[in-house]
Amino acid sequence: MSACVKENRNIGNLEDHSIGSAECQSLFCSDSARSGSSGLKRKRPLEEDNNGHMCQLRFIYKKLSWSEAPKNALVQLNELRPGLQYRMVSQTGPVHAPVFSIAVEVNGLTFEGTGPTKKKAKMRAAELALKSFIQFPNAPQAHLAMGNISNPSADFTSDQADFPDTLFKEFDELGGIVPEPEVPKSPVALLNELRPGLRYACLSERAEGRRLRSFVMAVRVDGRIFEGCGRSKKLAKTQAAQCALQALFNIRTAPEGRTRGDCVFQDFADSIFHLVREKYRSLVGGCSPAHARHKSLAGIVMTRDLDLRHAQVVALSTGTKCINGEYLSDQGQVVNDCHAEVTARRALLRFLYAQLELFLSKRPEDWDESIFVRHKECSYRLRDNVHFHMYVSTSPCGDGRLNSPYEITTDLHSSRHLMRKHRSHLRTKIESGEGTVPVRCRGPVQTWDGVLQGEQLITMSCTDKITRWNVLGLQGALLSHFVEPVYLHSLTVGSLRHTGHLGRVLNQRQERLGPLATTYRRNQPLLSGLSCADYQQAGKASCVSVNWTLGDAQLEVVNTATGRRRDSGTPSRLCKHTLFTRWNRLNRKEVRSLRLLLTRPHSEAKMAARPYQTVKQQWFRSLQETGLGTWVKKPPEQEQFLLSI
Repeated sequence: MSACVKENRNIGNLEDHSIGSAECQSLFCSDSARSGSSGLKRKRPLEEDNNGHMCQLRFIYKKLSWSEAPKNALVQLNELRPGLQYRMVSQTGPVHAPVFSIAVEVNGLTFEGTGPTKKKAKMRAAELALKSFIQFPNAPQAHLAMGNISNPSADFTSDQADFPDTLFKEFDELGGIVPEPEVPKSPVALLNELRPGLRYACLSERAEGRRLRSFVMAVRVDGRIFEGCGRSKKLAKTQAAQCALQALFNIRTAPEGRTRGDCVFQDFADSIFHLVREKYRSLVGGCSPAHARHKSLAGIVMTRDLDLRHAQVVALSTGTKCINGEYLSDQGQVVNDCHAEVTARRALLRFLYAQLELFLSKRPEDWDESIFVRHKECSYRLRDNVHFHMYVSTSPCGDGRLNSPYEITTDLHSSRHLMRKHRSHLRTKIESGEGTVPVRCRGPVQTWDGVLQGEQLITMSCTDKITRWNVLGLQGALLSHFVEPVYLHSLTVGSLRHTGHLGRVLNQRQERLGPLATTYRRNQPLLSGLSCADYQQAGKASCVSVNWTLGDAQLEVVNTATGRRRDSGTPSRLCKHTLFTRWNRLNRKEVRSLRLLLTRPHSEAKMAARPYQTVKQQWFRSLQETGLGTWVKKPPEQEQFLLSI
């Protein structure tokens, strides 16, 4: 069962309605009690069979039951927690038909009951409080935990009381009816018994054609919020409830049957994670222990359609830091950003180059192996069934990792709980450290002299870069000369995740884009978590980043402070200079070769990709127009290098 969740603090109970990303809506309400009869009943006696065994059963039941009449909820709650104070919350409705609301606090939790009289409202509040601790799988232990040490085994209100072992064993020996095993409660039902009155909210909904739908539901329990995703709201609620049960009560429910659609959202995501993790483990087997440790791992998996039988990990990387400003290179010989998501994407570029070279091979048998096909006369595109899926072990840094996109008023019983307007502001990474800060700069371009003289080097966050890839594609400016945009089909996050929040960030930044150039689109990858979180390793982040691309014999280890290979200090295979060299080599092979650009600087080759640059500027303008900030660029001197002929 899915555990694609993220906990957040200080948030109110969620209502069951969709939440728009562009406006501030009322999200939280006070917990009004549901109408219904008392929840405290004895188990119904078994029916008499043809052999007249009812007398035996009644005799046994009578021995085990209480001698006195059943106590009502108020009396039983008072015995378990003497001295509780009930308070009047509200009175609504007309004078002739009032509705009273009365609350009681038990173990730091408030239970609120409603009714046509104060007495009935008080009784309902007591019933809800009782259900919160006597409906555990082992009710006697719950009584002991609450301080009731008098005869804890005699509890007939529990769904799984201790008496059946004696009752039915003795009855079976008399040849009576063998009871049918209880049907396990669903996670939603069980959680509602433990914490009555919970409300669920639909955080996001997405449809991809007729086959695929994705929902993210959330529930607030004990001040923490849990999310679940699935192909229906019911499945998403079930997953959110199960995560809450496991985290708060250490209750693990049996997984329910899943359909093919669910596989996409959970089994598929788990499989992507396992593929990346196993590939990483196989690669670091011969490395030093220092290189094997990581705080952030990212990988890109390629599939044909969504068939995992022939899935391949094509790119892999680790890392959480960026280059120190003093090591910037005007020859493009360093890797500026060594965060795992960013270097995994650069490793993917090497794979794309290899696949294009395969298609341009003189051997016809190589053409069928390439993932590209010629499209029209001037470009290439991915085969229709080729998809790329990214796994990241932690939520991408930046606004996508902010812990709580919600806030509530200080009045816990007010219905005016509002979700703050989420602004998705651009954020930048901290030089030589971890974490991000909001964009604060005097202009959109940093200066070379300023950085070398000690100004902090500004690098956009991974959340910002992923949202950019969802518009411009993964291929970048240089490869866009030859291929149509390449987009992520899915994104799976291991820990520190909040898929509903991350989805809103990615989607909100596309709202003001307007029409895009041909072949470009507003991509919205499928978002998912893991059924068992891949927790990040404790301790200080390593100052190295490793990378690997399908076809490489081994990992490359990069010093994150210098942006160069750690062993020799030579340029990394992911640096701008190396990739530009690869582009020039491909350019010479292509029939429609851009000959004039072969002798031009790196910056001019990128700017010559007109459609790409047009969409990029459109993207930057939309961020500014929506008040999300200005995208900050590195000093232009680092892009103006030439290749030696």
